Amino acid sequence: MRKVFLFIPLILLFLNANAQSTEPANDWLLIQKTLNLYLDGQGTGDSVKVAKSFHSSWQLKYLADNKVNIVSKSNYIKGYKTAPYPKVANWSGRIVSIDITNIVAAAKVEISTPKLLFTDYFNLMKINEDWFIVDKISTRSPHKTVEVPLAKAKE
Repeated sequence: MRKVFLFIPLILLFLNANAQSTEPANDWLLIQKTLNLYLDGQGTGDSVKVAKSFHSSWQLKYLADNKVNIVSKSNYIKGYKTAPYPKVANWSGRIVSIDITNIVAAAKVEISTPKLLFTDYFNLMKINEDWFIVDKISTRSPHKTVEVPLAKAKE
């Protein structure tokens, strides 16, 4: 009987630990879904997709002329002037990293265009079982290009 009383708490502890271990994997997938919605919207100029990935309090912060500039969600979305279009061949986006702690997360995303590499850092929050980007800081840099001499044709 004593063994049964020791065994029951052990089973409950295992079940509780097992239940908790599946949630971070689910959160990981939900965050990826949010980030991919953002990337797809950026790649196609789809303001609706981008707006869905952002919380209503979302802000972009970037540095220009040694000054921090802040752009609200509504002003950022106004910047989309065209209807969604197909992704161009030389555009790509990727999730570099995701770090989750309880109901908050941080993510790094890179977007490569023909001339620039954008690096975006996001803060995300889990609100009503969905993950939203609440803040973004961003930087961009030109792609490094190297001229390669053409091989001479053999005569």
